[in-house]
Amino acid sequence: MTSDHTPRPDHTSAHPALPDGRPIPLPTGPERPMLESWLDFHRATLELKCRGLSDGQARAASAQPSELTLLGLVQHLAEVERTWFQRVLGGLDLPPLFEEESGYGLDPARGLDEALTVWHREIARGRELCAGRPLEATGRIADGPMAGTEVSVRWVLIHLIEEYARHNGHADILRERIDGATGA
Repeated sequence: MTSDHTPRPDHTSAHPALPDGRPIPLPTGPERPMLESWLDFHRATLELKCRGLSDGQARAASAQPSELTLLGLVQHLAEVERTWFQRVLGGLDLPPLFEEESGYGLDPARGLDEALTVWHREIARGRELCAGRPLEATGRIADGPMAGTEVSVRWVLIHLIEEYARHNGHADILRERIDGATGA
């Protein structure tokens, strides 16, 4: 089974897109739409890296000795979306989405399409929770090394752009090792 998910249109869909369908981040304009457009670009890049892969390919730890997989990255970033938007900014007490809180662990019964569906759901829920909240609005980190720290919507958006950019670099390497696809 191959994943045929394509980047979903959202508030940046009126803005030009690259030939592969990813939205081009806003080059000018107000801060919030610019930050959100960069986050949407990176989300679409991750999805592009998974496009057309079978479940077996998405499970391939193709950059040995690392056990990192594209499926694990999608699951991890679903957890990241849930943590920062719902737990931290929304103040919700939610369980992890997957068996392993990091999201990297693979379940033989869960494939790429299911993981992408969960990831999209977490993105949508995060957008709902942040809609209309100013960049200065804050939430509090509940656990981990920064427990108790107050962070703003702005900080979370910047952090997620960084998180996706870093993991998209991993996704580039994984995808190239799987089938030679490069770029983006």
